[in-house]
Amino acid sequence: METILGVQKEKINWIHLILCIAGIVIIGSISGIANIGNIETWYSTLEKPGFNPPNNLFGPVWTILYGLMGLSLYLIWVSPAGKERRDALKVFFIQLVFNFCWSFIFFYFHLIGLAAIEILILWGMIIYMIRSFAAINKWAAYLQVPYLAWVSFASILNISIWWLNA
Repeated sequence: METILGVQKEKINWIHLILCIAGIVIIGSISGIANIGNIETWYSTLEKPGFNPPNNLFGPVWTILYGLMGLSLYLIWVSPAGKERRDALKVFFIQLVFNFCWSFIFFYFHLIGLAAIEILILWGMIIYMIRSFAAINKWAAYLQVPYLAWVSFASILNISIWWLNA
């Protein structure tokens, strides 16, 4: 039987797949849209390290990462029911809450130091999620590696901005 990312091709529910991807992209976009004003005003006044990417890079990168997160969510969701799957889904949604809250802590409340602590917790949750996913579907885990890489970079950026503006 032919499989796509570990799921039998004929068992893919395309509507559920699209809903998972679109749902996560929408959730992620809400925090970005809610904070766009602070990005254009307050954030632009901060001292930033030389490796700070241009602001117009963040939207496309996060859209791709949220899409990959949604695809991973679907791969776990359609895996056999059980404690492993239930726990992996819990970890996914907990890390998603941390992801969502970071933008508000950093951009809305301007708490750069607290955001640095929060993003490090998020980073740990992503590693935990990847390990949980790997036990169920290796492709769901692999699809999270770019997310881990980007949050690693974002953590260094957050800490650097905190250091430069303390």
